[in-house]
Amino acid sequence: MKILITGAAGFIGMHVGQLLLDRGDEVVGIDNLNDYYDVELKKARLARLARYPGFRHIQIDIADRPGMAEVFAREKPRRVLNLAAQAGVRYSLQNPHAYVDSNVVGFVNVLEGCRHNGVEHLVYASSSSVYGGNTRMPFSEHDNIDHPVSLYAATKKANELMAHTYSHLFGLPTTGLRFFTVYGPWGRPDMALFLFTRAILEDRPIDVFNHGKMRRDFTYIDDIAEGTVRVIDRPSAANTAFDAANPDPGTSWAPYRVFNIGNHAPVGLMDYIKSLETALGREARKNFLPLQDGDVPASFADTEELRLHTGFAPATPVADGVNRFVAWYRDYYGC
Repeated sequence: MKILITGAAGFIGMHVGQLLLDRGDEVVGIDNLNDYYDVELKKARLARLARYPGFRHIQIDIADRPGMAEVFAREKPRRVLNLAAQAGVRYSLQNPHAYVDSNVVGFVNVLEGCRHNGVEHLVYASSSSVYGGNTRMPFSEHDNIDHPVSLYAATKKANELMAHTYSHLFGLPTTGLRFFTVYGPWGRPDMALFLFTRAILEDRPIDVFNHGKMRRDFTYIDDIAEGTVRVIDRPSAANTAFDAANPDPGTSWAPYRVFNIGNHAPVGLMDYIKSLETALGREARKNFLPLQDGDVPASFADTEELRLHTGFAPATPVADGVNRFVAWYRDYYGC
């Protein structure tokens, strides 16, 4: 079937695109190739997708309202995966308007395109950051998420609310995926593993926030891609047992769902760094710093709902994933 992926030149977009193309789907990839990070890395990801005859790339910003309407009307995709977004918690403190343009305005354009063109299922990237100030672990889709601690998180919660509205008003099946600290080959240069690897190889100190007292549910990219494809294949349905007097945030009377995609095995930041040091054969020089504004000390995904819905839950050990990233990094950068 024809599937439209926004953010196709991105880290997750490339990996999901490859899985879909490998099984014979037609993929129309949208990406604006902005310069938030190295455009050449984005082009290299697109080149991997371009090897498939079933792939086409359209360079457009999802915030371009008439342009997006034209793409949807022309392409008529059966399903849509929205991964285009301004990413990064810390960057949202410096450039908030970029998040509103892409994550709010752009998402409305995607919703409208789906509404008016008979899309069977919209799957979109949410984030573990929506759990904000929550401290009960593991984070569950059934928990309240009314206390975001960054604008990035607020825009991702907004996406979930906007999707629910379209599911309710127009019967559009929507599914939000709350990704937990994704890492692996072809990752983003602004993410911790990439930054750490580059600094260690260049004999520069790494910044370790919250004095190393962080725990993250690090989730390997192949697991993220597999879980995403399985969700694409299973359009959301209404929860016939939904009780409006005791509403469940994870489901609805409308065809709407949200799922965590995480490893369900949080790892201490210092252990993560140790895995990287082992893979590189070098010890990092560490610059210990306080917790940054907008950040949280821990994340931990409850993945039972994803497993029940798709029969799959991520489980790649961090040491394995880090080794694969380092092998890719050394090959890609020749170091």
